Amino acid sequence: MVFSFFKKQPNKMPERPSARPRPVEPPPEAKPVDTAAEAPPKVPAAPLPDLEFSTVKPVSPPPATATQKSSAAAPAVAPQAAADDGFSMDDFDSDFTNSSVMGIDVENDVDPLQSCVEQVVVLYANGQDGAARSLLETFVRSYRGLEGKRFWMLLFDLLQISGDRAAFEKLGVDYAEACESSPPTWCQDVTAAKPAAGGPAVSKIFLQGVLTSDSALPIGELARLIGQKADVNVDCAKLIGCDDEIAAQLGDLLLKARKQRLAVNLVGAEAFLDRLNERLVAGDASHEPAWRLLLELLQRHGTQERFEERAVDYAVTFELSPPSWEVLQASGAKAAAATNAQVEDAHYLVGELKACRFEDLPQILEKHAQPVLDFSRVTRLDFISAGQLVNRLAPIKAAGREVVIRSPNHLVAELMAVVGLNRQARIIVPKS
Repeated sequence: MVFSFFKKQPNKMPERPSARPRPVEPPPEAKPVDTAAEAPPKVPAAPLPDLEFSTVKPVSPPPATATQKSSAAAPAVAPQAAADDGFSMDDFDSDFTNSSVMGIDVENDVDPLQSCVEQVVVLYANGQDGAARSLLETFVRSYRGLEGKRFWMLLFDLLQISGDRAAFEKLGVDYAEACESSPPTWCQDVTAAKPAAGGPAVSKIFLQGVLTSDSALPIGELARLIGQKADVNVDCAKLIGCDDEIAAQLGDLLLKARKQRLAVNLVGAEAFLDRLNERLVAGDASHEPAWRLLLELLQRHGTQERFEERAVDYAVTFELSPPSWEVLQASGAKAAAATNAQVEDAHYLVGELKACRFEDLPQILEKHAQPVLDFSRVTRLDFISAGQLVNRLAPIKAAGREVVIRSPNHLVAELMAVVGLNRQARIIVPKS
């Protein structure tokens, strides 16, 4: 017997129970769904007849019941349920996205021009002149006119210090065109600037560490000042040693100054003299320039007996006639004493100041009612020296006394501002 598939059955065949996800418990404030009221009435199961299937057509899935709809909607409610436990996507956005860890805090009040200036002066203070010059040449093209005048002045000073007069003159033409004002003029020697009126200037040179041909700039500056017959104080308190080349140059310069009766005074040379004396052994002919320097130092700071003892060692070691002891001329001694006794209106510093601690500075400035530091002959100030200068001047400022720093070049003056030295002293930069 063949049954028709389209004949209406007296009773609806019951649905087979399907696997359903476990319903999610609704949140406390949500009204629970009464699934029992909406469920269809249960129909008693009837025995399945024996059917013959020749063709099976795909059957559409039955419509979802209210219970299934409730179960399917449950995951959408889950984030809300989680929010009730103290966490939600909104909380994530507010707690992390805008925090200083997830975002970048941009300071809108940072002056980009000031940042560029600081970058240049830091490079120059570290001795990276080429990199500083390259940046400055870029900045004077980027900041045209008076807006970038600071970069023009920095570049003028850098070219002056490096001795590139051709580039300096060419920059002057560009400056006059861009800023419509007269450019700075070339100085024959940037370290030979005349001090302000108020008494003769006494230059000060620092010799420190172990001097070699690579660090001979202070010796070159001493040679220039002696050539100009200038009064010089040479601070040797931190001089540890030197190679034979520097020993030969220093010994010849000191001998020349003494023969010309120049007031070249060695400050704190005793410790260096003792170290040099212990290092040189009679019979060892490997350091003849150092022997000549030792005898010159003994001539200045030793006794005649000690000088003649080492002069004999020199003659035996090198089979040469040693220099003779000379009594210092009265005029030279008086000039040296007068130089030390003079009360200057300013304390002058010269050359490149690297790793200077300025330990004698408080005592020197204590002698003046209005202390003045003259930087007109300083070509470079490194970070260590700038920081030490802040430490030395801070107590003077705290005591209510004003210190004036006079005539630094723009590269040095800008670095002073970077380290905060302008809060400890009044800095007067020459007008351009």
